[in-house]
Amino acid sequence: MQPKIFLSCYCFLVYLVIATSCNSQKNKSSSVTSVDQEENRDLAKKYGLQKIKLPIGFSLEVYAEVDGARSLTISPAGVVYVGSRNAGNVYAIKDVNNDRKADSIYTLVRDLESPNGVAFKDGDLYIATISKILKIADVENQLAGSPTPTVIYDKLPTDGHHGWKFIAFGPDGKLYVPVGAPCNICESENPVYASLTRMNADGSGFEIFARGIRNTVGFTWHPQTGNLWFTDNGRDQLGDDVPNDELNIASKAGMHFGYPYCHQGNIADPELGKKKNCDQFTSPVKFLGPHVAALGLRFNVGHMFPPEYSNALFIARHGSWNRSSPIGYDVAVIKMKADGTPGEPEPFISGFLENGKKVHGRPVDLVFQKDGSMLLSDDYNGVVYRISYDKNTINQ
Repeated sequence: MQPKIFLSCYCFLVYLVIATSCNSQKNKSSSVTSVDQEENRDLAKKYGLQKIKLPIGFSLEVYAEVDGARSLTISPAGVVYVGSRNAGNVYAIKDVNNDRKADSIYTLVRDLESPNGVAFKDGDLYIATISKILKIADVENQLAGSPTPTVIYDKLPTDGHHGWKFIAFGPDGKLYVPVGAPCNICESENPVYASLTRMNADGSGFEIFARGIRNTVGFTWHPQTGNLWFTDNGRDQLGDDVPNDELNIASKAGMHFGYPYCHQGNIADPELGKKKNCDQFTSPVKFLGPHVAALGLRFNVGHMFPPEYSNALFIARHGSWNRSSPIGYDVAVIKMKADGTPGEPEPFISGFLENGKKVHGRPVDLVFQKDGSMLLSDDYNGVVYRISYDKNTINQ
């Protein structure tokens, strides 16, 4: 064979190999995309996500299926920790391949007593059961190893009524732990009930931070002022329309927010209100709706969402359980005015309640990832959703 002919054949063979490889990779990529899209459609159908409504440009997809998903916390490495209530488990979920969907789900501990609350600090995971605070040290180096938690505090009340807890670390480095009222409406001799407490990370220095809080299952700190903002669930059996769940701000220790004597800042309790005056207590900054069961809340400090959502407060409203016409079952947003004060609650995610009757989901808590997307837990479906924004979809 002549050298030129041999070279031409060789080049042609190399071309065929490269072209075949490229087509193979292209087909493989297309296949993966097709599978992902099909899986997303199946999950959307499974959980009725076609019913969910968001503002234009936003989308909601299933991030992970997690039994009884409740409170959320996220580590600097992006690992999401999920507490539960009835399931009794604590989970860790990871998106290893960065496809915006969890592909590794670990059950860290099982069979705890309503381990609703989870918090992360300095490599350690903190878990709140009804009466104890537990810690898993160096948790991210033993996700698959069935780690054994240690008890750092065990003197919390054992009451199941409002006993499940949300926990979080504040800017002061202390762990904040609520203790709900052990009843619908009552006075308690023990001052720890209907309060928000705090302690050091090792369980020492326990103290009551704020009082008169019937049951908060969500709090966070303002990104600029550092003040603590929290939801509080109003009492039952005063009718469908009163009292409102509350959004409150605690700017310092020692404040009292009215329970059990005063509700929503201006309604004296018919049983216990004669003992006090509503003017004695700190009023809520916003009403969140009667019996909506407002739970987790977070400020958006990321850059994915449009500018009008900068520093906006998002609130998961779990939904009423004893109202004749159910409401809630959604996520509300409170946008900040130019002077930094909060506006009125607006719908952000709706459709989890269809025609006031059929339930498609019950939002519990939310966190924001590094890319600015929101993760939202739903204990009704046992799901964590991812909510993202893409301005390019607006005109499609």
